[in-house]
Amino acid sequence: MKDIRINGDRLWDSLAAMARIGATRHGGVCRLALSDVDKAGRDLFVSWCKDAECVVSVDQMGNIFARRDGLDSARPAVATGSHLDSQPTGGRFDGAYGVLAGLEVIRTLNDAGRKTQAPLETVVWTNEEGSRFAPAMVASGVFAGVFDLNYGLSRADTAGKTIGEELARIGYSGAQPVGQRKFGAFFEAHIEQGPILEESGITIGIVSGAQAQRWYNVSVTGREAHAGPTPMARRHDALLGAARAVVEVNRIGLSPAASATVGFMRVAPNSRNTIPGSAFFSVDLRHPDDTMLATMDADLRASLHAIGRELRLTISVDLIWHTPAVNFDGACIGTLREAAAQLGLSQRDIVSGAGHDACYINRVAPTGMIFIPCEGGVSHNEAESASKHDVAAGAQVLLVAMLRHADLI
Repeated sequence: MKDIRINGDRLWDSLAAMARIGATRHGGVCRLALSDVDKAGRDLFVSWCKDAECVVSVDQMGNIFARRDGLDSARPAVATGSHLDSQPTGGRFDGAYGVLAGLEVIRTLNDAGRKTQAPLETVVWTNEEGSRFAPAMVASGVFAGVFDLNYGLSRADTAGKTIGEELARIGYSGAQPVGQRKFGAFFEAHIEQGPILEESGITIGIVSGAQAQRWYNVSVTGREAHAGPTPMARRHDALLGAARAVVEVNRIGLSPAASATVGFMRVAPNSRNTIPGSAFFSVDLRHPDDTMLATMDADLRASLHAIGRELRLTISVDLIWHTPAVNFDGACIGTLREAAAQLGLSQRDIVSGAGHDACYINRVAPTGMIFIPCEGGVSHNEAESASKHDVAAGAQVLLVAMLRHADLI
């Protein structure tokens, strides 16, 4: 396999071309799931896949599958992929790198005129980020049987538009049943989204698993009143309760190996001279250990209850998503370690602090993940960046790993 080398320049140029779709003023991207710009990114990817002589199909959740046939069509495909949707102020590499690294594997084999016994597939998963439609990774979750199809299609954004409606609007409501395809193995390449690889001078992260996560919607209900005449001691200030809750969430996240975030807040009536009567915010709790995450959950609920009692507010806590800690397939991990060693690339094992589509696919197929460094450990940010060398190195590890599972001819 050493004679088959991915084209790093082509991969880099493809990433740049995709980044022009939904480009932001500070060098990032905004391609919210199933928006017009997400459609444009999908359309570009599909056109590239057809140029690479792939057969493209779409399932009922809008997941896109680009297939390069193998000599044994009865074998399940060796697959890779990630997502093309982004955060509102996202970066050029999060998700798109994993999609286009998979396409580059296929293009490279075409250039070399080589075949595999098993088919190869590159996948675009719908709504990985969860920034427009909560929860995250919902389409790969439907594929893996974590959610049913009706649940997935009915997820709505803040304007009330559902995934099903938006898939139909942009032309990506496919006919193929979700989860029908079988994978012999699945690999996802991704930027680390943290500082560990860069700080340790390591090129390849072999992802052993991912943290457990819980997402919540929290509603705080008080009473609106005039900001001037209402004495401080008689107020039922929903925003004050929310502010104290944010402090408590931060305290919970300071536990060893934990993280806790309030990333979204909405206040009503949001008027300068009216005491807020309601507030709504999100909470994201993470920990590598499921038991510790359950302890954080109990702490969150007790803390918010105490705030509500003290400030005479009603606070409701709704757990909208929970994914347990993930351990990836041992054989896939071993393949990735061997591939990095064969290529002479520095490597280390690493646990993902973020959720990825691979975490759900791991439930239905042997799965592994590759991380490459990102500059400063910054992601979900327009400044997100990775080096051309590392982008190519990760794709080369991906190619070697996929070919070992697909049996190169």
